[in-house]
Amino acid sequence: MTNSPAANTSGTLYLIPCTLGGTPAEQVLPLHVINVARKLRYFVVEQPKSARQFLSALKPEHPIQALHFSSLNEHTAPADLAGLLAPLQEGYDIGLISEAGCPGVADPGADLVNLAHRQGIHVVPLVGPSSILLALMASGLNGQCFAFHGYLPIDNVKRKAAIIALETESSRRNQTQLFIETPYRNNKVFDALLAHCHPRTQLCLATDLTLPGEQIQTYTIAQWKLHQAPILNKRPSMFLLLGNSS
Repeated sequence: MTNSPAANTSGTLYLIPCTLGGTPAEQVLPLHVINVARKLRYFVVEQPKSARQFLSALKPEHPIQALHFSSLNEHTAPADLAGLLAPLQEGYDIGLISEAGCPGVADPGADLVNLAHRQGIHVVPLVGPSSILLALMASGLNGQCFAFHGYLPIDNVKRKAAIIALETESSRRNQTQLFIETPYRNNKVFDALLAHCHPRTQLCLATDLTLPGEQIQTYTIAQWKLHQAPILNKRPSMFLLLGNSS
């Protein structure tokens, strides 16, 4: 790992996972990942403020004021990506940090990683929590064939159409469908799923993953209707759907 520039040598782009919430890093990140993050001086992050908080808790080798942060989010122009990689060309290593979980997965960092490959930069993914994989692992649904779709439409009519399309595709291919929602709209999505899905379709709700209030439950739509509605408001949640193929 490069802390000082080496002559004629490009740095390495480390993909550093972070926690999914307030859980201490040592509970969800391997020591090797923490040690890599501690040594770096250059970072590309979604939000510098939260990245500083995350790194401060890791007790970095360099003063937090001496670390260099560049922002990469949905507003970053494609023309600006090359500048974010400039320290690599000078021989420094860079850590890419998402706002939550693994960078490059449902994350604007994927474009930077793609550019790094095109420039011949060494890219190293590090192990950490991914809400998509954790939810899939714990759902009991099909982990051989699955797809992540991000956010469903906000409009009620378009959301209904999207749910029906996902359920139809899931039944046809025996494919687990995963999606998320802004936490304060979770209950609306849950209600829409109960209203528009077939009674035998399976639905998993994975809420507050890796956090103290973690809840993961899988039932059919018919069974969910018999349970008390879960408390999902303002709680990060993954929705997983598996249609009945029989």
